[in-house]
Amino acid sequence: MSAPESLAEVRARIDALDGQLIRLLAERQQLVRAAAGFKRDEQAVRAPDRVEQVVALARGRALTSGLEPAVAEAVWRAMIGAFVTLELDAHAELGQS
Repeated sequence: MSAPESLAEVRARIDALDGQLIRLLAERQQLVRAAAGFKRDEQAVRAPDRVEQVVALARGRALTSGLEPAVAEAVWRAMIGAFVTLELDAHAELGQS
């Protein structure tokens, strides 16, 4: 990737990346909603061991990709928290709470 030549270019590139992230998060959301149907109760939705596994994986991938692992962890924990809330709602809608 070539170095940006202006703040406007930096912002345009960030906006483009944000669009890609939104599409990927929408795909992740569909999978989260599908997962709700396979889980028996709230504890299965919260899955703290799985959360730690996913965060550790994100930190490792970050390290090999040039992203600060602490940034990856913070982003993943926020994302997981939001998706757990969404999944709890979906789980409740299915009458599985």
